[in-house]
Amino acid sequence: MGTGPVDVAVVGSGPNGLAAAVTMARAGLSVRVFEAAGAPGGGARSAELTLAGHLHDVCSAVHPMALASPFFQAFGLDERVSFAIPDVSYAQVLAGGRAALAWRDLERTADGLGADGEAWRRLFAPLVRHHDAVVDLTMGPLVRRPRHPVVAAEFGARALATAGSAAAGFSTDAASGLLAGVSAHSIGRVGSLGARGTALLLGTLAHTPGGWPIPVGGSQAIVDALVADLVAHGGEVVTETRIDSLHDLPSAHAVLLDVTPRALDAIGGDLLPRGYRRALREFRYGDAASKVDFVLDGEVPWADAAVALAGTVHLGGGAAEVDAAEREVAQGRHPSTPFVLLSQPSAFDPGRAPEGHAMVWAYTHVPRGSGRDMTEAVTERIEQFAPGFRDRIVASAAIPASALQLYNANYVDGDIASGAATFGQLLARPVLSATPWRTPLDGVYLCSASTTPGPGVHGMAGWQAAREALRDVFGITEPPSLAP
Repeated sequence: MGTGPVDVAVVGSGPNGLAAAVTMARAGLSVRVFEAAGAPGGGARSAELTLAGHLHDVCSAVHPMALASPFFQAFGLDERVSFAIPDVSYAQVLAGGRAALAWRDLERTADGLGADGEAWRRLFAPLVRHHDAVVDLTMGPLVRRPRHPVVAAEFGARALATAGSAAAGFSTDAASGLLAGVSAHSIGRVGSLGARGTALLLGTLAHTPGGWPIPVGGSQAIVDALVADLVAHGGEVVTETRIDSLHDLPSAHAVLLDVTPRALDAIGGDLLPRGYRRALREFRYGDAASKVDFVLDGEVPWADAAVALAGTVHLGGGAAEVDAAEREVAQGRHPSTPFVLLSQPSAFDPGRAPEGHAMVWAYTHVPRGSGRDMTEAVTERIEQFAPGFRDRIVASAAIPASALQLYNANYVDGDIASGAATFGQLLARPVLSATPWRTPLDGVYLCSASTTPGPGVHGMAGWQAAREALRDVFGITEPPSLAP
């Protein structure tokens, strides 16, 4: 590994940091990535967390934004990584073991929602029909003139119409629960404007051909593809190297930081203007996730067998129950009936576990900084909807919220979104700007999930920051090809 000067230094090797690094290397620049952990990947690593031969995703497991991301489309991710795409993107398990299913086929989803079927169709049909425009709107800076104003208006009107109420105007627990479950991905009140924006994006993608894909071989496969491309174009990754100050970096024309505003404040120090540092310190982090992985001696025994068709399952009952759980978390309490987000990757990628065993990936929301092991609470919640689940457990491993930050410094106090996903903070992330990746320091850019467009494995923050740096620092106005 080199130690001399480079054109570009990147701090952090999550998907955004690697997206930035790949873009710069493809432009013919020398690139060095610094990673504090022993391996690259950030929130997209995979490891044997329980038993040998059982591959778990340490953080993210299902990637609704991956195949839809303009960066990953330009990168040709689907040509480099195999994906399993479940026919049912997600399921919301309801009282009595019933389930509402979000099929990739919007019409089939609506047909299964009874009295609310037509309302669900009206909500999503225009967005699904123009899903590329929805992605363009939501994966770019919100402070700009939208390229597709009609779709932007449709999206905004639907977010406003469904905000303020957990039920969102639906009359059945199936439809309202289905929307509440996907809203809860924002880790906050399900009726908030930010949560509804999240729900509309993820819900739209759920009804597209790309669905909610699961990478074969684990999330690490995405990282491995990015690292391989970076190395093939002359870049390098230096692991086990923590950067605490800009002075720790080699001489570089551009620096891209896949870190949180808190870390940027520390790394930039007094070099940053006082007002900008104040904005970084006022950036709010959200509530947390606590994760549990299971190995079973068979698939999950769902009360409703159709749930086995879903790559992602929301365990929370109807909208009121999901909202109550999220409100308790926001008030600093561990809910008695927590919302649980679960994936069953081995049902779609059998190579994750030896024959006869199944993998379950699950997390629940908890107050920030919580050190509580949520294994029993998550087990009990799954058991309510899958009687006999407990008896199938062969092994488990828990990562409390407080330990997530030790694994990935960007998960402050267990906030896996790297910043509260409120509407205001999605608009100003971390500052209100059409180019929020630029910092006041010449040649220094922020490219983490703490900036636009926010959380998710999409690489967009890194790609956008890199394109700004190419223009500003190197005078390269035409982004390089990223194709395989």
